[in-house]
Amino acid sequence: MGKSEINHMNLGALASLLRNNDIIMAIGIVIIVAMMIIPLPPMLLDILLTLNISLSVIILLVCLFIKEPLEYSSFPIILLVATIFRLGLNVSSTRLILLNGAAGEVINAFGQFVVGGNYIVGFIIFILLVVINFMVITGGATRVAEVSARFTLDSMPGKQLSIDADLNSGLINEDQAKARRRKLEREADFYGTMDGASKFVKGDATAGIIITVVNIFAGIVIGLWQMKMDIMTALNTFTILTVGDGLVSQLPALLISFSTGLIVSRASGQEESLSDDIKKEMFSNPIVLAIVSVLLLLLGLVPGMPTIPFILVSLGIGWLAYSKNKTEKVKKVEEEKAAEEAKKQENAFGPKTGKKKKKATRESVMELLNVETIEMEIGYRLVPLLDVEQGGDLLERIAQIRRQTALDLGIVLPSIRVRDNLQLPPNSYQIKLKGVPIESGEVYPDRSLAMNAGGSDNDPGINGISAIEPAFGLPAIWIEDKDKEIAETYGYTVVSPSAVISTHLTEVIKKNAAEIVSRSDIQQLIDNLKKEVSEEYVADLMKDLTVAEVQQIIYNLLKERVSVRDLKTILEVLSLQSRVSKNADYLTEQVRQALARSICKQNLADTGELLAVTLAPDVENTIAQGVSPDGTSLTLDPEFTRKLMDNLNSELERAISTSGNQPVLLCSSPIRLPFRRLIERTYPQIAVMSYNEISNNVKAKSIGVVRVAAART
Repeated sequence: MGKSEINHMNLGALASLLRNNDIIMAIGIVIIVAMMIIPLPPMLLDILLTLNISLSVIILLVCLFIKEPLEYSSFPIILLVATIFRLGLNVSSTRLILLNGAAGEVINAFGQFVVGGNYIVGFIIFILLVVINFMVITGGATRVAEVSARFTLDSMPGKQLSIDADLNSGLINEDQAKARRRKLEREADFYGTMDGASKFVKGDATAGIIITVVNIFAGIVIGLWQMKMDIMTALNTFTILTVGDGLVSQLPALLISFSTGLIVSRASGQEESLSDDIKKEMFSNPIVLAIVSVLLLLLGLVPGMPTIPFILVSLGIGWLAYSKNKTEKVKKVEEEKAAEEAKKQENAFGPKTGKKKKKATRESVMELLNVETIEMEIGYRLVPLLDVEQGGDLLERIAQIRRQTALDLGIVLPSIRVRDNLQLPPNSYQIKLKGVPIESGEVYPDRSLAMNAGGSDNDPGINGISAIEPAFGLPAIWIEDKDKEIAETYGYTVVSPSAVISTHLTEVIKKNAAEIVSRSDIQQLIDNLKKEVSEEYVADLMKDLTVAEVQQIIYNLLKERVSVRDLKTILEVLSLQSRVSKNADYLTEQVRQALARSICKQNLADTGELLAVTLAPDVENTIAQGVSPDGTSLTLDPEFTRKLMDNLNSELERAISTSGNQPVLLCSSPIRLPFRRLIERTYPQIAVMSYNEISNNVKAKSIGVVRVAAART
């Protein structure tokens, strides 16, 4: 390999290295720190000073053209780096001034040309720049940053609730909610960081004053003692250089301080640049401009006033007012014409309707075909329950329902849209599933619902509106708020209207969870499991399964209110048992046995025991004989079925009255599913378990046996 090839490879590696922005930034910061230690030649210092001025102008222009502060979220870091860079240049220039009595062309030009070589004038200008920067711009920007950070952090809970409310009402989807939450977090981080970063600017201004004072006095001392200058030469030389150095440093510092004030003062969420906002908000009203123009004209005509400047500015502003007024008139005429055209289009029929309107009509009709998975409609008197400012907490309760459903059933509910419906009675609401009303209720927003859940015979003698609690069908009464304490004293359970609606909605979701979950929801659960474990692991489990097959198993489990939160175990069982059989009923029973601990936990009584009503052996044998070979159907004698249901009803009532808890029905594994399908219409809330679904650490207790007397011959 030749020397030229080696050099070519080295250059290629260097070019590849320099294309990495992180490496370039790291090298730049190291160089900035090194500037404070290593002396720089005057030519390099001139280049770096010019670069410093250029960067400050770039920062200022970027702050002018951004539409919201988060577009320049790296500003706090840039502010810190720019401050360190400027201080490094100060140290380097101070070293050259004190060592050589010269510091390059840029500093000399600012000292001679900008201030005319008069160090007194230059020093005064420098002091003015420092005062403007330190006391006005930097002080104000620091205060605005502090207030913005405090108010942004204080408003975060309200903004989070607003996002949750929009999500629950269906105004935004999950992705949009995540994006808004992320933006809210970035906004809080930005203003919090700016609160601290603004202190860099303030400290930099203080350092500039100290460095200038040190340079002047130290320079005079060095000029007199070391360079053997006379007093006037030393004073003139080092003061001019120091003032020039101060001006070169303070000009970028002033620009960056101004940029800081701009970005922290800029209201977030604007859709236009700062110049567009100023143009629209300050120079858009022709009446204001006309008044200013007339005022300036009158001032120009006052004896002793400079007439020409006032009249020129008055004519300019007057011309601007005339142009704005003319533009507004033209715009108003165009809007009126557009409104007339739109009205004609709305009244047009047949051939007069253009292609554009046909397209709009088709799109509006297509929107009508969209069906919400689950939604709620309320009467107009219940609207205050949605308004947080009026004390309404229904939207927050719906958000809690979505979180609790994820914990209890292991599914993520779609957004629940809540809307008012003037066709409903004022105090009524209805819950829709896929566009069809399934349950409804009536609540009184200015009252509370009192339920005699304990069955107490004490009558508090409270006047109210008799009702039936919509979720569980308990007798209740709507009472006024002043009677709440009396009702609670007599053992009544008193709940708010929002709690009544949310409880009803929760029960509806539990009963219909199987129909709510779609195939796309199952796919999302599988994708989430991939993030939790690994894509390869989940892909191996799904190798012999389809999403449709998994959906069927999930449907069967949710239909009996079995939590599917442990999706990993479900897929592991399906992956193994699907090699034996693809029958959905068989796979469901195998999964239930794997979820035994979870199923038992869901059905434990208050005592920690699993209270069960079992089937007599002869009843189980009769049911087993009626099960078809494939296990999909059950054929029983009608008389036997009638007696079975009657006795089952009696046993359940006796068990509930004696134990105070709802028991489960316990039977052998082969007949569990057919027996469940036999009674599910009559007892949808009763869990049917097999003996194989009782985990080892659970104590099962039989509190009843269902028997069917043999028919007499």
